[in-house]
Amino acid sequence: MYPEVKLCIDGEWVAGSEGKSEPILDPATAQRVGDVPHASRADLDRALAAAEAGFKVWRETSPHDRYKLMRKAADIVRSRADEIAPIMTAEQGKPLVEAKGETLLAGDIIDWFAEEARRAYGRVIPARAGNVHQLVIKEPVGVVAAFTPWNFPINQAVRKVSAALAAGCSVILKGPEETPGSCMELVRAYVDAGIPKGVINLVFGVPSEISEYLIPHPIVRKISFTGSTVVGKHLAGLAGQHMKRVTMELGGHAPAIVFEDADVDAAAKILSANKFRNAGQVCVAPTRFLVHEKVYDGFVDKFVAATKKLKVGPGSDASSRMGPLANSRRVDAMESFVNDAVQRGANLRTGGKRIGNEGYFFEPTVMTDVPKDAKIMNEEPFGPLAPIAPFASFDEVVEEANRLPYGLAAYAYTRSTQTAAAIGAAVESGMVSINHHGLALPEVPFGGVKDSGYGSEGGAEAIEAYLNTKFVTQANV
Repeated sequence: MYPEVKLCIDGEWVAGSEGKSEPILDPATAQRVGDVPHASRADLDRALAAAEAGFKVWRETSPHDRYKLMRKAADIVRSRADEIAPIMTAEQGKPLVEAKGETLLAGDIIDWFAEEARRAYGRVIPARAGNVHQLVIKEPVGVVAAFTPWNFPINQAVRKVSAALAAGCSVILKGPEETPGSCMELVRAYVDAGIPKGVINLVFGVPSEISEYLIPHPIVRKISFTGSTVVGKHLAGLAGQHMKRVTMELGGHAPAIVFEDADVDAAAKILSANKFRNAGQVCVAPTRFLVHEKVYDGFVDKFVAATKKLKVGPGSDASSRMGPLANSRRVDAMESFVNDAVQRGANLRTGGKRIGNEGYFFEPTVMTDVPKDAKIMNEEPFGPLAPIAPFASFDEVVEEANRLPYGLAAYAYTRSTQTAAAIGAAVESGMVSINHHGLALPEVPFGGVKDSGYGSEGGAEAIEAYLNTKFVTQANV
């Protein structure tokens, strides 16, 4: 049963004070499953005051006590995974197995950052004089405004919230209006674990209105955003005007390179599975498939065969391996990408059309010999489309991989350690995964370069963005 969605302000679950809301649609049916309340300006002011007061309490809470409360929240999330997963599937569309996996991963992410809370070390710098002590101290930056998207409603939020809490910051989380229920359940786990009032607050509403109020506000000292490059640049500029620290996890257009000596069977199997996960609505999804001309036909045949085996259907059906797209806009975008590519000479090998008239289903699609000037080779499709093109040399494929302004993720398949080292060094990307899909684990960095953003949302690097470095030097007298 879909829950009643509410805001969380100062430890209380409340409706928006002005009564505004918008419907939440099940993308498998396009039918309303609930409503998401909109926070008014007065609600945001209450959240800001609560976060400011909560920060004063939380920053004085010892890292060990933060750790214990966060670990309790992780246990609560895991214990409720079977209840949370159907909520996520109802609002986002992904298969239940993916929704449950995302929920369980949230527990691991909370655990990781809980441990990091106890390891936010400073250091002692040897002084030039015997009577001087030089200390580097890490302190929480302050109140955080976090903005998260709909494609991974728990995974994206839990990284931001957990890093902030581990560092000793308080948070105002602007959750996704399309998928608020599962995000709300994540926040509920923190609240039920005993996180002090005001330390974590959850709001929904008109994204531009909330961001343009929270980011310049003097109470907010740190911004974290996951979303499109266009919006990210706007918010980063707004934050820059007010000297706010920013983490930006933005769009991608990941090259997936298959060299002549690759294990083609493994490459086709792994890349097809990860291309169509979450219906391709993944910022690190392999997007431009660049295959050496000598293994091109064999790879294409295996990739197309794997794609045709995918069962598309409602996420609530246990046999479904790909659910619907998130909304009607994504369906329109897929049709536009396919039509443009075909008009420019691409070969449609499978898929390419909307499925039925109910919900937002689209066929897993493979196109071959896609020219570089096709829209899909230049703009992030964010959907179940796989364009494949051949290449002849290492230099040629590196040039293509680095041609776009994006630099979030890249993939390569080769049996040569020399080629693996060379491509890992040559590709301009924040993350490179070779011969497997090894990204987004809690303990490894997660972030991009160029127009894909800056900062990390994983690994030991993630907590640094939520900490100020203070230098204290003292001479004994």
